[in-house]
Amino acid sequence: MITIRPIPAFSDNYIWHLQQDREHWVVDPGDADPVIEVLGGAHLSGILLTHHHFDHTGGVKTLKEKYDCEVFGPGSIEGVTHPIQDGDQFSLMGCDWRVLSVPGHTLDHLALILEAEGDTHLFCGDTLFAAGCGRLFEGTPEQMYHSLSRLTSLPRDTKVYCAHEYTLANLAFASAAEPGNQAIGKRIAEAQETRQQDRPTLPSTIGLELETNPFLRTQSEEIRTNAVAHGADVKGNPVEIFATLRQWKDTF
Repeated sequence: MITIRPIPAFSDNYIWHLQQDREHWVVDPGDADPVIEVLGGAHLSGILLTHHHFDHTGGVKTLKEKYDCEVFGPGSIEGVTHPIQDGDQFSLMGCDWRVLSVPGHTLDHLALILEAEGDTHLFCGDTLFAAGCGRLFEGTPEQMYHSLSRLTSLPRDTKVYCAHEYTLANLAFASAAEPGNQAIGKRIAEAQETRQQDRPTLPSTIGLELETNPFLRTQSEEIRTNAVAHGADVKGNPVEIFATLRQWKDTF
């Protein structure tokens, strides 16, 4: 049985730690120190990377040197020993993994999907957040919209492991974009209670994101109306509505 736990890093990053018996893997280790501390005397089998930003890769060199471990990720990242790309499938810890290309936040961004014990787990880096999505540093609105559509085609009970604790800030924007959505208010209350207990609000699920994430709800008339109020064309297609929401969120 695989256990998945967050390792807090920096001010709001999560490095995801996967363990199966004596086998240990981490996803997006921006900092080596908290990983080494959590492992204690255990050996790190390998690293999985979603994209090249330093807060996701900064610990790779140290961890690779210390543990002589494998590194799976985009071939554009220095230190990767097993380059992966869209459509790839592989096995780790006795479980099946597959890779989706999800450009937008960065052009090399990948999402990693784990199938384990009948459950689907999505490691999406900075593409999909709880109640939000990543900024468009390199890609276009069209690319990010398509990438998010790929992720939301996964089963609704898919567990979503994004890389930052942005949930409350994202929900504040969601509430502004769609104030009539009661599911958002309920999620805010739950997230506030969770954070007061110093617990992570993650993982989320695809189903919850479809109900409360404005970037996945461009079909909502209330969101469209508020997007038009922030510059979208009244006849704008879903990509144009998404682009306006993303620009609005950037300055929210």
